[in-house]
Amino acid sequence: MKPYIFLALFGCSWFSQGLAHSVDTRYEDATSIPRPYNDVAANPLPSEIKSLRPRLDLDTRAAAKAAIDAMNREYYSSAEAIWSRPDPWWLSGVALTSVIDYMRKTGSNDYMDQVNHIIQVQRNQYSQNGGDFRAESTDDTGWWALAMIRMYDLTANSTYLNISIADEAYMYKYWTSSPCGGGIYVDIKTKTYKNAIANELYIKLAASLHNRIANDTKYLSRAETAWSWFQRSGMIKSDNLISDGLASSSNGACYNNRLPVWTYNQGVILGALVELYRATSSETYLTSARAIADAVLSNDGTTSPQLTTNEGSGGGGILMEASCRPDELAGGCNHDQQVFKGVFAYNLAELDDAGAAVDGSRPYRAYLERNAQSAYVNARQPNTDLYDASWAAGPAFGNSTIGKQASAVGLLVAVF
Repeated sequence: MKPYIFLALFGCSWFSQGLAHSVDTRYEDATSIPRPYNDVAANPLPSEIKSLRPRLDLDTRAAAKAAIDAMNREYYSSAEAIWSRPDPWWLSGVALTSVIDYMRKTGSNDYMDQVNHIIQVQRNQYSQNGGDFRAESTDDTGWWALAMIRMYDLTANSTYLNISIADEAYMYKYWTSSPCGGGIYVDIKTKTYKNAIANELYIKLAASLHNRIANDTKYLSRAETAWSWFQRSGMIKSDNLISDGLASSSNGACYNNRLPVWTYNQGVILGALVELYRATSSETYLTSARAIADAVLSNDGTTSPQLTTNEGSGGGGILMEASCRPDELAGGCNHDQQVFKGVFAYNLAELDDAGAAVDGSRPYRAYLERNAQSAYVNARQPNTDLYDASWAAGPAFGNSTIGKQASAVGLLVAVF
């Protein structure tokens, strides 16, 4: 039976403060009884969600295909089966996820040979850890594991689900009760940092496995425990934006390290909470997701930093990577940071799709469409379909990278 498919992903950049040891765990192969999602129609979103559905002149399906083709033409190496080898490995995991989503949404096999080739080659990286995307950091593993979830959704081939099961077990080895009362380390060798992205990716992965494995209780329990810890950890600020991670004191207590707020940390958790909602039918997960999403969309000066431009200035309500220095328009985002907004966009679309599936509401559709239209007009080089970092109005196209291009692809695929 081919399962329903819901979106997922993204991150990387970590900083350090002292933390300590790892806990081993076993896992069993539960793929003999794959199952589809729960029927979302039976699990409605709260009735207060409303939305406007403005007309979008842009053909986002055509724009997405053109952007993928440009990404392949400019950055893909068939010999190495990866996009832009000098750039961080996880960026290709993000790009792969969006290409798989494009095929799922269009019903095409346009890139299937390429996707299969990438998976077969890249799963052999990090052979010292057993391969199958088990990398030197838990977040790198998480990006590729979620791409395998998407591939399972597309093909119903349990090989990909089995890889994700192995990756979950690998990540979970780095969950420790001390310091911080729980959480997964991002840095496997040194075990010094428990950050937002590694734990968000883990929650999404564990909840996704539950939603695809019949009679599971283990993965749901782990996802719920991880989310409960995440809520209490201190990473979610009073304005509902999520900081980069935690610092620890000598007694093992942890606190928000006040490192930058990045859009992908606001995004992956949305997809994780949607998966938890589908697993449990509890609307508290959607309430938490909407609070974070609404904080990102806020442009009234009540959040720090403000991640959406002011209405009428620049892009008129366009997502921005406000923590880049000097700033996004001036090219201040590094190769990791350049992809963050695309990750937020496709996870926001998952939250938006959850509303559409139950009662037709699309609370975030207008925002996603406005960003796609603005990116197409302001970030794209017309003769190449390559994209720069800023989706808002500003300086003319400067250059593209795999991070910038994968971010635009993630946005465009999320919208159609």
